[in-house]
Amino acid sequence: MAGNTPPVGVLALQGDVREHLAALSALGADARPVKSAGELERVAGLVIPGGESSVIDKLSRIFDVRDAIRARIASGMPVYGTCAGLIMLADDLVDGIAGQQTFGGLDATVRRNAFGTQLDSFETELDIPALGEPPVHAVFIRAPVVERVGPGVEVLARVDDGRIVAIEQGPLLGTAFHPEVAGEHRFHERFLERVRAAS
Repeated sequence: MAGNTPPVGVLALQGDVREHLAALSALGADARPVKSAGELERVAGLVIPGGESSVIDKLSRIFDVRDAIRARIASGMPVYGTCAGLIMLADDLVDGIAGQQTFGGLDATVRRNAFGTQLDSFETELDIPALGEPPVHAVFIRAPVVERVGPGVEVLARVDDGRIVAIEQGPLLGTAFHPEVAGEHRFHERFLERVRAAS
């Protein structure tokens, strides 16, 4: 499956890095933590994990990797963002902290902590036609929601009330939930397919 996929990275500044490395490795990928611009140069795709988007933003500047990530996204590198990673991929952010910036790339507006606090975290089943059967068991932890999508963005999933929780635009993929926590690997495989296609 992923044996002939070029090396992929997981942005290892903050968040559930190990879970994503494990999910990608389980699919046979050469998955590596990425903390620097030099390490980013050596991978063909990047996962931005869940965590705290404002902290990821700050640390990306401290580690001097933010501009390199933005440049690679602009050049067409496949990227998959979960939860905070989805926030970081959005062109527009609602309810960010003062001065918070994103990497951008997805023509979408994402609202931070849209489902409430940690106490409002929940799990549900999502029908996602692009992934086929069975439904996806989705874990939402202080999750964002997509409030606007541009014409080039495909909506992959919505929760029962119609709010958008998974989108895709070319080589960029974002979910408001955490497949890596639920042992759901189909999104990671979709990401690896994009990496293979781009290489």
